Parts: sequence; C-alpha cells; structure tokens
Amino acid sequence: MGVREINRIEPYKAAELFTSKHFPNCHGALLAGSVVRGESTATSDLDIVIFDKNLKSAYRESVIDFGWNIEVFVHNLSSYKEFFKNDCERARPSLPKMVSEGIVIIDSGIIESIKQEANDLLEKGPEEWSAETIKIKRYFITDLLDDFIGSTNRAEEIFIANTLAELVSEFVLRTNRKWIGTSKWVVRSLRNYDEKFADHFVEAFDSFYKTGDKNKIIVMVDEILQPFGGRLFQGFSLGK
Repeated sequence: MGVREINRIEPYKAAELFTSKHFPNCHGALLAGSVVRGESTATSDLDIVIFDKNLKSAYRESVIDFGWNIEVFVHNLSSYKEFFKNDCERARPSLPKMVSEGIVIIDSGIIESIKQEANDLLEKGPEEWSAETIKIKRYFITDLLDDFIGSTNRAEEIFIANTLAELVSEFVLRTNRKWIGTSKWVVRSLRNYDEKFADHFVEAFDSFYKTGDKNKIIVMVDEILQPFGGRLFQGFSLGK
C-alpha cells in the first residue's frame, strides 16, 4: 500500500475539506467521478465541480490535498452551459455526466436546476449522424480495415488495430445515438449501449492481441457495416 493510500481520508470528507479551504464562498459544489460510482481504485482521484457566480471564466486545475489527487472543474453560472454544449457536440458528455452523478457538497439553491439541465442532455443523446457522415466513416473504416488485413508487420498491426477499435466503437455508438468515450470510456460506453455486444467487441480484439488472428475483428467489422451498405471504397469522393 502506497503512502498516499495510507494518508487518505474518506473521499466525501476530503471533498468537503478541500472545498471549504479553497472555495469557501462558492455557490455550489459537487463530488463526482469514480468514487461516486463505486468504481474507485488505488490510483483514483477526486473530481470536484465548483460553481461560483462571481468567477469571470472557467478553469480546470489539478492539485494534491488531504491525501488525494484532486481534479477541480471551476465554473460560473453561465460558463458550464458552453461546456455542456461543446461536450454534447463531440458526443463525449464529460461535464454533464459529472454534474448528473455528482453528490452535493455545497448548494445555495442552484444545483437542482443545473443537474436537471445535465440529465436532460444525457437522456436526449447525441445528435443523429447524417447519411453523408456515415458514408465518410464507412470509407475510413474500410480503408483502415484493408490496411489491417494486408499488413504483415506485427508492430504496425497492433497500432492499426488500436485505431480500428476507436473508429468502429465510435461508429456503433453514434449510429445508435449513444454517447462515446476515449480510453477506458470506450468499453464503458459500449457496455452502456449493449453488454453482449461489448463482450463480443472486446473478445475479438483480445483474441487478435493474444494470438495474432485477425478473423474475428474482420467478421465483426463487416457485420457492423453491413446494414449501412458494407465496406465503401469504389466511388467514394470527398470535396470534389
């Protein structure tokens, strides 16, 4: 057990102490992240969202205090709206999710309405992809899949597979009007969409990484593209 783990106090108490110390006059504060979802690990940090109507502009800061690595996201009562909008446009609702799941630390009467805004956005889901966007995504997945199939260089295959996993997971989620993610949130987003499919997706890539067998990935990608017309190369143009 590391020194930081030994010195850690209970996460909500640490969040209270941190907020009282650094933002005593804020109008609202939430504790979010993995500790709230019950998914914390030995390296988890605290995510704290602060609302202060007197703040001129939003900022993010990383600090160590009370035995915890703390990520603090500081907003006034209008800046968070632009972050909500930008997060939803890129289909990665980081701030809305933190606000929605967050546990109240301080509330001067503003948190309920902000949470409702976040919940409404999350429930709505991302904007539907246009037919043209789907066509472009099909082309780039097809191009990458061809590279993957044709490659005989193990080192290159690994990184092609990584990119293919990102593009294909994005395609599945966005064509189903679901939120996407990066890093660990790729598989979490897939599981939020469909547990069985997520297991199938992970198994296909895990099989390749362990054995070098590409077939499960190839079959899966073709199955995903098939309802949208399958692989796309012949006749595709962009900017013509």
